[in-house]
Amino acid sequence: MSPDLNSLPGADSTPSPTPPPPINSTRGTTASNSNGHYFPNGHHDGEKRPNILYVMADQLAAPLLKMYNPTSQILTPNLDALAAKSVQFDSAYCPSPLCGPSRMSMITGQLPMKIGAFDNAAQISSDIPTYAHYLRLKGYHTVLAGKMHFVGDQLHGYETRLTSDIYPGDFGWVPNWEEPETRLEWYHNASSVLQAGSCVRSNQLDYDEEVMYRSRQFLYDFVREGEGGRRPFALTVSLTLRHVRVFVSGRGAGCMSDPHGTREGGYDVVSLTHPHDPYTIEQKYWDLYENVDIDLPRVTIPQEDQDPHSKRLLKVCDLWDNPFSDEQIKRARRAYYGAVSYVDDCLGQLLTLLKQLKLDEDTIVIFSGDHGDMLGERGLWYKMSYFESSVRVPLLVSYPKRFEPRRVSQNVSTLDILPTMCDLVGTKPWALLPMDGRSLLPHLEGREGGHDEVFAEYTGEGTVRPLMMIRRGRWKYVTCPADGSQLFDLRADPLELRDLVKEGVVRTDEETKEVFEAFEREAREKWDFEGITKEVLHSQRKRRLVWGALTKGRFESWDYNPIDDGREKYIRSHIPLDDLERRARYPAVDESGRETGSRIVTDQAGSHGQ
Repeated sequence: MSPDLNSLPGADSTPSPTPPPPINSTRGTTASNSNGHYFPNGHHDGEKRPNILYVMADQLAAPLLKMYNPTSQILTPNLDALAAKSVQFDSAYCPSPLCGPSRMSMITGQLPMKIGAFDNAAQISSDIPTYAHYLRLKGYHTVLAGKMHFVGDQLHGYETRLTSDIYPGDFGWVPNWEEPETRLEWYHNASSVLQAGSCVRSNQLDYDEEVMYRSRQFLYDFVREGEGGRRPFALTVSLTLRHVRVFVSGRGAGCMSDPHGTREGGYDVVSLTHPHDPYTIEQKYWDLYENVDIDLPRVTIPQEDQDPHSKRLLKVCDLWDNPFSDEQIKRARRAYYGAVSYVDDCLGQLLTLLKQLKLDEDTIVIFSGDHGDMLGERGLWYKMSYFESSVRVPLLVSYPKRFEPRRVSQNVSTLDILPTMCDLVGTKPWALLPMDGRSLLPHLEGREGGHDEVFAEYTGEGTVRPLMMIRRGRWKYVTCPADGSQLFDLRADPLELRDLVKEGVVRTDEETKEVFEAFEREAREKWDFEGITKEVLHSQRKRRLVWGALTKGRFESWDYNPIDDGREKYIRSHIPLDDLERRARYPAVDESGRETGSRIVTDQAGSHGQ
């Protein structure tokens, strides 16, 4: 399998850092500054750096949330409270409306085509710096809990990974542009909506609860280390707001596209993850919406009037000629609402814990998502398009001691998170290395100079050629060699009902014509569509061949296996008594039971200083 390359050394000849500590430890390691010079315990200027908690939800559509949509029916009290004390970005986008490419671009600050993040089975090179590398060079303990969709290398700069991924880290999900009409067994399908409802348990809930448990445990261990030797943490918690259905064919191919089992050849259904397909959530969160008349989608477009890409998505996702009743749509949306409330509950637990551990004032909290979900708008479900519910994501940055709460209307991207994190910890991305993201610091500080522009790229399922987007000011421009171009004025048309290309406005209105022609020239200059197409096809062919070979004979999994050694937990004879003292209780107390924080002044577990 591909190596797990944790981090890259500096550009000089400085030796590599010492090996990483045990899984939850934050003590006794080596850190460096942005020039690759290493300092013990991450301290080199006496500055106390803030911790970073970055929470990323999966498939969370910004237009559906109350903080962006006052008419929203979704209950998100914790998210709303966080937004009230955050810098809230009202027009934030993902770099690609698909999990893997979006996340790979987010962590690297580079657009998908530059790093080869073509789809959910694409492997980016281990020598591409991520925000985890930059933060480690500044002395941070970089920690990942939850999904990140890495293929091959399962760390990409994170020093500690608390969980495995929920999705396979291999080439099993490679699209095939050369057979666009063939449905692959792991594609989305209509059963997600047809089978929507509550559940007692799901694989997804199992996973997210493990993510939450291990994230909480990391924070507990962090504070019990005491302030003397620990480094600040940068903890990424990724919650998987989604489900995937895997259909295992009994006989023949293509059984997946028949959710009713009426075609020849049977199948078994295996639920792989949580609530996007199928839409399901445990009863507690389903019941939150018991007496709510769930809103139907605001925009309905007959399938024959859809644009070419949307038509292709309907067929890829087994939705073509497969209409849903209003009741089926409401059940799917209700389950999604419940899943969002579940994620909100998880966020609330983390924020409450920060306060209990007295970390809240010294921790920057960032909240975002990898992409959205159409949830029936325009007759579309899931993501993979550039309509707002698919591509626009929530983005909050909360650090009240430095940034006053405000709302930012300019267009930004999760691509901007890497350079922003660098600014927040006092470093910069290396100038001689590629970087597409731009720092959000001007927006955070409420000053001039913030950008208002987003680029996005898509080469995954549902398209057969590169599908690109430019979002600038009031305009959204979308283009694909196989489908033509679209132009929307989102200030006048926030529901994207009027494609100004399709309506001919780009020919009859002079201002719109100039805008459109400028976008067309910019797209041709920025993207080599023919070259990208060849590169994507070449990558797909290689990966399909390699995957076919790797599935023959003994299979060697590339998935991450987190360290969980019971011999190193709880109370063990070989663990120094001082370490057991730190673990005994938090906060520590003195002889009279008065709290002393993490400072141990008397025995907590039987012996101290021996």
